[in-house]
Amino acid sequence: MNLLPKSSKEFSSSEYWEQFFRRRGEQAFEWYGGYLELCGVLHKYIKPKDKVLVVGCGNSELSERLYDVGCQNLTNIDVSEVVIRQMNERNAGRRPHMTYQLMDATQTTFPDSHFQAVLDKGTLDAILTDTEEGTLETTRKLLVEIGRVLQFGGRYLCVTLVQAHVLETLVRQFSQGGWMMRVHQVSEGGSKESGSQFPLPVFVFVMTKVREMPGFPQVLEMMADEDGVKPVRCGSPSELMEAVKERQRYALIRNRLNQNQSSQAVSLDLCDGDSGKTRYTFHVVDCPTIRLSHSNRFAIFIIPQGRETEWLFGSEPGRRQLAGSVGFRRLIIVALHRDQQYESMETIQSELSAKVLELAPPGLPDNKQIPFLSAGGDIGTRTIQNRGRSELSGEYVVEDVRGDGTSYFRRLIFLSNQNVVQSEARLLPSNAPRGQKKNKKDKKKQQQKPADKPEPPSTYVIDKSYLCCEHHKVMISGLALLHNPGVLPDNHISVLIVGLGGGSLSLFIHDYFLGSQVEAIEIDPSVLDVACQWFGFLQDERMKVHIADGLVHINDLADKGNASYDVVMFDVDSKDLSLGMSCPPPAFVQKPFLQNVHKILKDDVG
Repeated sequence: MNLLPKSSKEFSSSEYWEQFFRRRGEQAFEWYGGYLELCGVLHKYIKPKDKVLVVGCGNSELSERLYDVGCQNLTNIDVSEVVIRQMNERNAGRRPHMTYQLMDATQTTFPDSHFQAVLDKGTLDAILTDTEEGTLETTRKLLVEIGRVLQFGGRYLCVTLVQAHVLETLVRQFSQGGWMMRVHQVSEGGSKESGSQFPLPVFVFVMTKVREMPGFPQVLEMMADEDGVKPVRCGSPSELMEAVKERQRYALIRNRLNQNQSSQAVSLDLCDGDSGKTRYTFHVVDCPTIRLSHSNRFAIFIIPQGRETEWLFGSEPGRRQLAGSVGFRRLIIVALHRDQQYESMETIQSELSAKVLELAPPGLPDNKQIPFLSAGGDIGTRTIQNRGRSELSGEYVVEDVRGDGTSYFRRLIFLSNQNVVQSEARLLPSNAPRGQKKNKKDKKKQQQKPADKPEPPSTYVIDKSYLCCEHHKVMISGLALLHNPGVLPDNHISVLIVGLGGGSLSLFIHDYFLGSQVEAIEIDPSVLDVACQWFGFLQDERMKVHIADGLVHINDLADKGNASYDVVMFDVDSKDLSLGMSCPPPAFVQKPFLQNVHKILKDDVG
């Protein structure tokens, strides 16, 4: 028997509900869940002695269950005469203090400030079916009426799927003066008790009526966890709405994964409940081609700190290759974020165990032990040495990380594109100062250190002899293509490098080609400061940096007609994140610009 309306607009029609309850009979309809799913939140705000108004009660058992646990001062209203008659007949003898009345929630007959709580389970959603003017006016009447019958300190509890237009209406109405708003999520989508299924989660919006006072702060809160223990204060209505939408997006992802619809890789962030900052990023990768057995359904792979930019971990093709090589049908690859502290692999496993099970494939046994995998056996090392902001590129960090093995590297990362290493240099242990004697305690500590682990990054210096980037090695090799190179390290060559970064390429040419004259062009003065302070870069009579736009600088040199360079190198990257790859901006490979590059090269250069 199909009881669904032909259009969502019929949900707001009393005639539809008359027919609905007449055809359904006395079988309870628990839209958005029943008492067991909602009681954890409801009993936080509804006290046994409270006078409670239930709007749009239908034939739900929720009021009956509340009555049976002690909340007996309940008034239920609905526009369906059929359902009011049914519920009165069902409860007149068994629950004498609870009433059911035929009444429109938008125009009740109750006195002002008559109730301590108003409970709405799905009624707002049934009324606010669209954004047409008539619908919005009916909704406004409902919310104003609820506010009228509530006492100060009373609460309006709205159980809702909070679709986009409902969310905007609720937040706009109750983020103004005279109300405090708190949001609970009570399900991930679907109701175990009632058997109803929704791809979106169910929320309870709790609006507390307060007296308007000058200077009273706006209170908008999102409960940070399912147990409703720790609220997170939102700074604006838009921030609260975004927090709700994030929960909805997560529920949709879970729904898709549960239906094995993840043909594409899925990525999502898990935030720290206190700071709101991202703590983990999950990449869920399914490998349907792997033959399924009882032991290879599901696993978690922890990326060691500092290695998230490697191709195997930082790109979708790499993660697919990783998932295929470890041999699990579904692999969650977990990246650990900057500004977060992680004690050990064991604490990470404890922290993630419950959350990753929410993303497990369907059919996984409840008692299944989930394997945690990693590369290198530990969580890696990342130490942020400096944090700053560039006017051109935004926030950046300079960090020391341990790579594959025991080597340490220093990196410049722009946070707008965290999976791209802007600059990198290898670190070497520095020698202890001469004449400094080590006491017995220091010697004992040194003996206790594992032989395979280096000293902490703070005792390292830049290794200027090492080129971390493969393309830098190719560019150095290209110097051998010069005509009559002679003894190349001592040959007098003039080199122009567009893009400084940490300065490793410029420094290598300066230090190992002693006859070279190196000029670098860097558009961002912040990058030069970082190179000097953190990457060992220095200027002298053979090394000069121009703070300029490389395109403009080279075009100006070409206009002057001075052919003065043996070599021009480009070490620049496009800041267009949509490209999905490291490459120069398009202007650097256009023919007119390349012709100007040719003009500034000496005529005898090959």
